Formats: sequence, C-alpha cells, structure tokens
Amino acid sequence: MKVSIVTATYNSARTLRDALESVLRQTYNDIEYIVVDGLSTDGTVDIIRQYEPLFNGRLKWISEKDKGIYDAMNKGIRMATGDVVGMLNSDDYFTSQDVVDSFISVFHDPSIDAVFGDVHYIHDGNPDKCVRYYCSKGFKPWKLRFGFMPAHPSFYCLRKVFDEAGLYKTDYAIGSDYEMMVRLFSVHKIKAKYLKKDFVTMRMGGVSTRNFRSRLALIGDDVRGCRENGVYTNTFMICSKFLFKLFEYRL
Repeated sequence: MKVSIVTATYNSARTLRDALESVLRQTYNDIEYIVVDGLSTDGTVDIIRQYEPLFNGRLKWISEKDKGIYDAMNKGIRMATGDVVGMLNSDDYFTSQDVVDSFISVFHDPSIDAVFGDVHYIHDGNPDKCVRYYCSKGFKPWKLRFGFMPAHPSFYCLRKVFDEAGLYKTDYAIGSDYEMMVRLFSVHKIKAKYLKKDFVTMRMGGVSTRNFRSRLALIGDDVRGCRENGVYTNTFMICSKFLFKLFEYRL
C-alpha cells in the first residue's frame, strides 16, 4: 500500500531539511513524497534538488505560483498516486522513523477511511523540550462544533476520500484544514481510528497561533466551516476550546 506525503513550501530553506530527512528515515518503504513549492526565493528549491537523488525516484516536486498553502496542498493531492495521503508541513518533521509503519496496518481494515494520532510542539533551537502536547485521543465528531479536531499533521486518509469529498477550500484565511475535518466527519461520515502515537514534531509560531489577529481569523473560519457543513456552532462555543488547550502546555 503506497503512502503519499505532501509538503507545501514557500521560502522554507531554514526548516525544510528536517522534513526531508524525517521522510527519508521512515522504515516504511512504499512512500511517495511530493513537495509543492510556491516559487521560493531563499534557496528552498536548491535544497529540494539536492535531496531528490536520495529518494531514488520517490520524490516528485514542482515550483510555481500558487494561491496559498491550501492551493499547494490541493496540487499535491492531485499529484498523489498513493492509496493513502497525508500532509507534512515544511517546518515540521516526523517524530520517529516508524510513524508510517505504525499506522499503515490500520488501513488493512476495509471499514477504516482515516487514521490520526498526536503531535507535539517545540521551540526552534530546543528540539528536545516539548512545550505543548496535542493529544487527539478524546476527539469525537460532535466536538467539532466546539472547535476540536484531530491534529491535522497526524491525519492520513484513503486517497478516495478526497475523490469523494473534494479538496481543501482555498478561500479560507487559516482554517481550511478545520473545514475539511468538519466536512469529512459530519457530512461524509468517514470512519477513523486514533493511534496513541506521537506522529509529528512541530515548531511553535505557526500561522494560526502567531498573534491575536490570527486567532480571530481562525475563530471566524471555524464558525464558517461548521455552518457551511450544516453543523451548529457560534463564536462562544468555538472559543471554549482555548480553555482546554491550556492543559496541553508543558511548563
């Protein structure tokens, strides 16, 4: 069973090597790695070219103008030929070398459409200290109306799920990944399995948590994502998730 991993990049030269190395280290061999670059100007493409031979034909990439990260993700999904597809952000990396090996057997069950696990956050320059642990164990589809979702970088689904449900919406500022989860779980009723596994190491400072304005945009996108898919929510309900997220931080 082939797994397609998609990474969207734009001026990611500072962090991309970690992502590339972590894919190369995976013990599961049937991996197709797709990098979609948005015409970077900082040497990102040079790094991709440098690593391309190390993948022995398993790396596909393009560099062209896009309409943002979700457009780039969609391009990657369209390029994917794997049975299973997931995203790895350009400033993240797999926490261990057996991540893909750990979840691939789940898809041997024909009733399962997707799998998800946990992720943890670090401060750049201090990779050994976890500052936040995002556990997806308690996720249930009804919690989407309160802003809860599986950790998106740990989410892998059958390629046919995207064929049936469609791709990421490109007119969302930040929350298209959340809208996708609402659409998949609430409209298409996919069946997913949680694995107690730390899939991905993420650097703090992502676009959705960068500042107060980003958080406001995310809240608006979350409310919209629910309403467009027939799930009742409101701003207050979505904001309640931030109280629970305080418990994810490790001081």
